[in-house]
Amino acid sequence: MKNILSIKIEKSLLEQTKEFCRAHGLKQGFFVEKALRSQLDKETLMEDIIELKELRSQEKDASLFNAYLEKRKS
Repeated sequence: MKNILSIKIEKSLLEQTKEFCRAHGLKQGFFVEKALRSQLDKETLMEDIIELKELRSQEKDASLFNAYLEKRKS
């Protein structure tokens, strides 16, 4: 089920978004939802990287970063 989110953004950003979506045949809702999801994924990954770096120095047998990411995906 989808919900409605109302936000205030700069007029120029709104116009850029509308034009981009129009030019690429995208619906604005889809585009914004995809952008939010992408940014959340990036922020979560950055938090994970910071946490891993902090904890890795504390534990002698820390797992490799790639192994950690594979385990996190599953």
